[in-house]
This record gives sequence, C-alpha cells and structure tokens, in this order.
Amino acid sequence: MITGGNNFVSSAPVFSNDAKKLLVCTGNTVSIFSTDTGMLVTELEGHTDLVTSVVVVPVAANARKFMCYCWTSSRDSTICYWDFAAPELVKKIKVQLPIVSMVIPHISSLSADSSEKLSNLYAFVSVEDINKPADQRKALRGQIQIYNLTNSRRVGGLLAETRRPELISMSSSGEFIGIKNKQKIYTWRIPTKEFKYDDIRRIKLHHTKKFNTLAFHPSERIIAGGDVTGRILIWRGFGKRNLSETSRKLSAGRTNNEEGNPGVRGNDDADSCSTWHWHPEAVHILFFSSDGAYLYSGGKEGVLVVWQLDTGKKRFKPRLGSPLLYYTHSPDPSLSCISCADNSIHLIKMPSMAIVKSIGGIKLPFSFPDMHKRPSSDFAFDYSSGLVALRTSDHCIQFFSLFENFEVSQVQVCERNFQPVDDPMVFVALMSLSGDGSMMSTVEVRLPEEGLGDLITLKFWARGSRVGEYNLVTVIYEPHSYAEVSALAFRSGYRMAVSTSLGGEFKVWLYYSDKQKDHQKSGWRCQSVGSYKKMPMTAAAFSADGSVLAVAAETVVTLWDPDKNALVAVIGDTFTPITTISFAGKSDYIVTLSQGSNPQLAVWDLSNLSIVWSYKLRAEAVACTEDLSQFAVLVLPEVPNGPATGDQNGIILLFDVKKPVPLATWMVKKAKKGSLAFMPPDTSRQHTDVEDADGSGIPLLVYINARIGYTSIYGELPEFDSKKDEIQEIPFVPSERPWETIFSGSSHVLPPLTKLCSAFLSSLLEKRHTTLE
Repeated sequence: MITGGNNFVSSAPVFSNDAKKLLVCTGNTVSIFSTDTGMLVTELEGHTDLVTSVVVVPVAANARKFMCYCWTSSRDSTICYWDFAAPELVKKIKVQLPIVSMVIPHISSLSADSSEKLSNLYAFVSVEDINKPADQRKALRGQIQIYNLTNSRRVGGLLAETRRPELISMSSSGEFIGIKNKQKIYTWRIPTKEFKYDDIRRIKLHHTKKFNTLAFHPSERIIAGGDVTGRILIWRGFGKRNLSETSRKLSAGRTNNEEGNPGVRGNDDADSCSTWHWHPEAVHILFFSSDGAYLYSGGKEGVLVVWQLDTGKKRFKPRLGSPLLYYTHSPDPSLSCISCADNSIHLIKMPSMAIVKSIGGIKLPFSFPDMHKRPSSDFAFDYSSGLVALRTSDHCIQFFSLFENFEVSQVQVCERNFQPVDDPMVFVALMSLSGDGSMMSTVEVRLPEEGLGDLITLKFWARGSRVGEYNLVTVIYEPHSYAEVSALAFRSGYRMAVSTSLGGEFKVWLYYSDKQKDHQKSGWRCQSVGSYKKMPMTAAAFSADGSVLAVAAETVVTLWDPDKNALVAVIGDTFTPITTISFAGKSDYIVTLSQGSNPQLAVWDLSNLSIVWSYKLRAEAVACTEDLSQFAVLVLPEVPNGPATGDQNGIILLFDVKKPVPLATWMVKKAKKGSLAFMPPDTSRQHTDVEDADGSGIPLLVYINARIGYTSIYGELPEFDSKKDEIQEIPFVPSERPWETIFSGSSHVLPPLTKLCSAFLSSLLEKRHTTLE
C-alpha cells in the first residue's frame, strides 16, 4: 500500500547546516527535501505518532565537513537521535507523555563530531498529561519538563503547568526559552555551564489579551509577543531585576508607575513596553532578522509585514495567498522559508522576500455555503499521468501526483486575489477531466448578493505543453439558462462532452475548428439538447467506446446515441434520485448510486435492460476498472441517530458486476465525501511489477478522503476562528460621515467593491423620518 498527501505544516520545518536540505514533519515521519529542486530526498521513519519537532545539531566552526544529525520529538512519547544522511536511527529516549514541542538550549555550543561528552545537553519538552480528564475545565494538561539527553533521564520538577500544552520558543543563542499562557508570557534563562535546575529563574510579562506567539531578539534582551487581536507588544530590557539577586532586592516594591518604565504593566521586569498594531486578526508569525534590526510578523491575511525595530516603520510582502503559520531561518542568510495554512512551504530569498521555490502538499478544498444542496465534485483523475485534480479554497484546480506525492501544477479558474475578510461569493463547483487528460471542463458559480448578480459559467480547457498545464479555450455563460449544472463528463476518444442540469435538460458539447482566410476560429459549441419528461438530470457518463451516453433523469437511466441525440432505451426505477453513473469497463453493465432516505447501489445489464442485483447501501463513490468487469464502492455505515458526519470511517468493497458477493474489503478512515479511482500501474516503480494472468499490470485502486479525513490523519491545521479566543468586541457605531472613511485603510483588508459601493451610495442619500397618518 502506498500512502501520500501528507500535511507539511503541522510543525515548523528546519534547515540542514548547509541549507541544502529542509527537514519537514509529515505525519509519523520526517521528510527531507532539497532546497534546490524542492524534491523529496529521503525520509526518517521510526516514530509511531505525529512528529512535532526537529532540532538539527549544528556543526563546529573547525569542522571539515557538514554533519547531518538531528533530534526529533513525537506524540508517541519518544525523542530520537538521527543521522539523516544515512538515514539511520542512532538513539531513542522514552518519555512518559506525548510531546507537543521540544527545544535544546545551547546545542550550538556542542557539535556531533565533538569529543566533549554531551553532559550539558538538555531537552526542554512541552508534554500533554493524558492522565488528566480532557473535559475538565480547569485541568492542567500541559507541562514543561527537562530531560538529560546523555543519560536519558528526566531532570528536576516541572517548570510550568498550563491548561493545554504550549509551543516552546527559544532565542537563537539558546540563553532564553519561553511560552505563552493566556494573557502572560513565561520566559526562563538557561545556565550555560554547570546546569542546575534550581538556577533556572522564571520571568512573567502580562497583557490584557491572550497571546498567540512570541519571539526573542538575537542579541539583546528584547522579546516580542503577538496577541489574538493583531497587536504586537515589544518589551525591552526584560529580566534585569529577576535574573540578578542584588538588583531584585533593591527594586522591591518598584512598579510601572515610575517614569523609567513606560508601557510596562504591574511589576513586570522590563525597561519599557511598546505596542504596534496593523494585523486585523491574530498574529501567528513573529521573528527577528539575523541582525536584529527588523521584526517580521504575519497572520491570517497572508501578508508578511516587516517592521523597523527602531522606528516602527513597516513595509509589506503581500499576496502569499494563504494564512501564515511558521517562519524558519536558514544558516544561509539569503534563504528562509514560510509555512502557509494551504499546506505549502515557500522558500524565500532574503532580503527581497521573493519566492524562489515552493513545496506543496494537497491543499484544502473550498466549503461553499449550503454545500449539501449544491452539486459538487471535489476530485477528478488524470489516468494517463497518475494525477488527481482537486478543487482548492483559492479558486484553483490543483494537480497532485499520486505516485511521486507532490504538487505538479495549479490552474487558476477564477481570477481572484486572496481576501481573508471577504465572504466568498465565487467558487468552483464542478470539474471533469477527459480520460487521457487532454481536456478539462469546470463550472464556477457566483452567488447572488441581495438577490442579484448570480451567474453560472462553464469553461473548457486544453492541456498545454506540460502535464498539469491547461489553457482556457471557451467560456460559456449560463449554459443551462440559469439552472444549476449537476454533472460533467467527456466522451473517450472524441472531443465531446456532456453537461446535465437540474432544470431538466442535458447538452452535448463539441469542439470545432474553422479555418478562415486570416485566422483560425476554434472552440466549444452546443451540438444538441436532450430531455426526458422534463425531469431533473442528475448524472451522466459515456461508455468505454463512446457509443452510448447514459443520463440519469432522477430515478431512471436514459440511454442515448450521442451522435444522433436519439433516445435508445430507459431503465429503472430506483428508490431515490441517482447521483452517480459508471460503466463497468468494456462490459454491458452499468453501476448506479442513489442517495437520500433510501440509498441504493445497483448493477444493471444493458443487454436485457434489467437489474442484476442491488444493495441498500449508503455509498459515497464508485470506480470501475477500464478493462475488467470489476468495480469498487466506498460505503458509509448507517448512523442510527442522524446523518453521516465527516469523521466517520467507511469500507471499500470490490465487486464483480455479475456477483453480489464482495471479492475484497478494506477499512478506511474519514470516508465522508471521499473518492475512488482505478489507475494504471506505474511501471517505473518496483511495487507495480505484479502482473495478472495475461501479463499486463494489475491496476491500482486509489482512495482519497476529503478535508476532514486529511486533517484527522496528519494533524489538524490551525483554525482561524476569532470566536474561540473569546474576545469581547467593541460594538460598532456607524459614523455620521461614512464617506470620509469607507475607502480608508490598507488594501489587504478592504472589503470587495460590491459591498463598498452599496454602502457608499447609501451614505449619499439623505434619510428622513416620516409618519403615516
């Protein structure tokens, strides 16, 4: 079994010492990518649960070559030491609780090839106490513990206890570590020599809002904290009193009311505190430049902000296209990387901040309003190239290699910039690929605003010179006269496609090319229109040889000659409307799925127009082999007290069309809205060398689950929900002169023009109060 589609952004990645490799936490493994090509080099396999941290061992200044050693932590309660050049597991340390975060202070003073005994190498880990009840509101499930990595033993007591495990931040020198805890920041100074637990002192810094992230200055006692409202607080000279016993006694009773501590709250140990505010929502990224002159910040709006530390002036790196999660420095000062919430890592050239390479995983789909009422297709397959096409949240179609496990390309269907504060009004609803991947069709829907402006657009695309590259050929507005498009399908071996609508018709589209004197005119046009008793058309498919077109008219299947647009036969009747039709290879059988109150899986024989067998099963998807008379179906178990949920597991059943007894079964996770496909074997790989009786390769069955399944296996991506932060918002009071401020503010956070325009025009009208007599 081959698995793929990993989450690349569950934790922050780390560069190797020569900056030529990037170590990324991907589920239970650590994937190592080349920073030159963006391709996967090797993997570290040994953990049994989610890997949460990677710490690369630095190289000594006098080392003759770069060493490739690292420490990793995992939720499987282990710390591992690796030679990632081999790759080889060198040492494993057992910890009693799942590890959420790990740092190793002063590791830069020791090297893997040093003859010095690593007696001063200690790991500070943030663990989750799973022995305490998770549903208890005040249970302290987060702990900060210390482990000696040399003798594999825990040292001292607990540095801190929190309601939930917190990520540990560390200064570049390793002198300070810190965590956020609600409205407070805890920092500790770590002794460099003769490590003693009692010598570690804690410093508290307070705020009125919850913190979301923090960062240490590389050379000065400056710490920055970002809160959930978008504010950035900067403390200068922190820890001077608490870290000095004499100074602590002399400053007893000192408060922030003194003129020498502007902005400092209570008795916090800092010289001053200043506040910057640009981000409209929570700050997720904070880091200082290597020289300490600049502070970088980022959040949901997908913009990297560069602050000049001395003056507070800022500049921007916009259009990163997704909320920002992590920033990672590189040993090469001209290279760094940013991890984004769309499951991509961008390698950035500094200081220009230009993206030089991207490492992309499977992106999350777009969940548009009332999805359960709208026809949609989340996946399509390019069988000739081994690619899966996915609808993404940024109005793109992403092409992902199933065998190589990386993003091949993206096709921008709707030309729209990333707007985090904008309610999505346009989305890609349907997509379809021809069997050979040479053609693609998409349907995009524009939702009405205040009952006006809705639009359905059908687009046809042709593949370019490279795999996964598509060029727009034809745009058709309202292809079914304002009725929603329910299905798309291509005819194998022909430049022909069909679209069905809930308005009671289907249309056959044909590609034409007309050579004229001065130019050549080409595109897609409607060849014919068909209907059956004005019933809504809910699904469609062409036979393997393209001679038969099957269209579902609610509970019956109509069979058509696609060239003559002539009705050949009608078969049915099912209990509920048919949602999927598939021809079983080159045989005379079709498979249908019906959903609703009486779901049904049915197999029909076209030779005698009768049903062969059926089951009352709640199925999500069906896939048929190209040459064999076999098919696989993804089934959800019945839920006694309600509809199926996204976190529900399922079963894949493999059938022969003539026999109702399954040939094989597989249990799968998170089956809701999943999909199946039979792909031809990849002959370049050893695992596909299996052949059947006639010497041909056995097809591979591909299962891909939806967003919830993807996040549940590899760790959930952070949710940007301001309601969870329990922020008490100030009520909005409309201005008496809104036209003076309605267009003010940063372009990154302005609402769309359609909303601005109506508010602007309303502000110009004079309102009068009248009473009716």
